[in-house]
Amino acid sequence: MSKTLASTPTVAPPQRDPADVAPAESYRPADPVWVYRDGWRAGVIEASSPRAVTVTYRPLGHLGTGVDTFTAPYVTSRFDSDPTLDQRGLRLVRRTPLNRGPLA
Repeated sequence: MSKTLASTPTVAPPQRDPADVAPAESYRPADPVWVYRDGWRAGVIEASSPRAVTVTYRPLGHLGTGVDTFTAPYVTSRFDSDPTLDQRGLRLVRRTPLNRGPLA
């Protein structure tokens, strides 16, 4: 069973081969994925369970991001980079405090 795909998927979830659908619990936080919401969208896993994943993704026609829960057929791994989503975790880790007062 493979959860790898090199570019934007072209098959809608109902037409996906069940053997190619990875279990939801196989995804880990920060994994880059494609999610299906009115077409395939770049996303990043926030959390996973045996039944579903929570993903931050880029909705069509919007500048921001959305967060939603998806079942396994609506998610697949992503190798294409998305600068807005893929660097988000690094910015959080590298954040420096603005207040460098006596308690810093």
